[in-house]
Amino acid sequence: MLVIQLFHLKTCRDYILKTLKVSLMIRKVTFVISLFSIVFLTYFFISSTYTSNSDTVHQQGFNSKYNVYSVLKPDNLKFANENIPESTFDVWERLDKELLKNIYWQSNTLLYFKRANKYFPIIEEILEKNNIPSDFKYLALIESGFEYKVSPSGAAGFWQIMKGTAREYGLEVNYAIDERYHLTKSTEAACKYLQKAYDKFGSWTLAAASYNMGINGVQRQVKKQNTNNYFNLYLNDETSRYVFRIIVIKEIMENARKYGFVFRQNDLYSYPSVKQIRVDSTINNLYSFAQENDINYKILKRFNPWLRTSKLPDESRRVYYIDIPEKSEDLIFDDLVIEANKD
Repeated sequence: MLVIQLFHLKTCRDYILKTLKVSLMIRKVTFVISLFSIVFLTYFFISSTYTSNSDTVHQQGFNSKYNVYSVLKPDNLKFANENIPESTFDVWERLDKELLKNIYWQSNTLLYFKRANKYFPIIEEILEKNNIPSDFKYLALIESGFEYKVSPSGAAGFWQIMKGTAREYGLEVNYAIDERYHLTKSTEAACKYLQKAYDKFGSWTLAAASYNMGINGVQRQVKKQNTNNYFNLYLNDETSRYVFRIIVIKEIMENARKYGFVFRQNDLYSYPSVKQIRVDSTINNLYSFAQENDINYKILKRFNPWLRTSKLPDESRRVYYIDIPEKSEDLIFDDLVIEANKD
């Protein structure tokens, strides 16, 4: 009798366990089906906002997915340790204009971040050596975006220096050599100019304005309007915006996350290590010179944009230093192997 009871108990237990397993499987299947239904319906709803011909549905989709925000007024702005009176409506409106332009031109400003990581360390060292405030690195950035380009007026290089100004401050500019494209030498020249402007006005803000308008141009306006404060001066449109552009780029780049720019350190560009070759005589063929130094002509020009032709004339035996990347093998690719046409 006891054996029969135990048998019945085991049978009941097995039945209950089997029933529970079936129940759990049904619940899992039900959950998966429900989840799939939610995902499908969500996808269908999202897709319908793009494919529906209904103006109402299209507008609802647009409003739910696209927003453009105004920005909060930043506090305690400074340029070269000089206060910016951002509390006044005139100054705020001008700042707000530049903030919105740079925040919502995302691709351009993101490239600023990437290139700044590459070139700021070089520029900062030279500014510090010449006792120029570090904030002036942003001036170079807004001038050129750290691209070697020429303005409609003929200004060139990262610092956008005119030919006459370049020669005045010791840069060599001719058909074969243009040191406005030499990062170190052009930064040194910019430092000399900015120091001269500061000595003239006693204000780094006015010195920055004079970089755009010229020292004499700013001096005339200071005299005519009887004020030596940039924020009091009525200037041409370009110079009126100029200092604000610098201030805003500084604010954005020092507070990237605040303004919606998200990137990792390895997303940024970096300047490769270089070695320098001393040259004190003419190089008639820079194509051959490049190959002799285990690089190609493209790399030579990329690292030395101040070389403007395929030769380096040097009758005066002046000393130049040509930059060569220390690791160039990764920069040179194998030539294509093209089979001769047998026909």
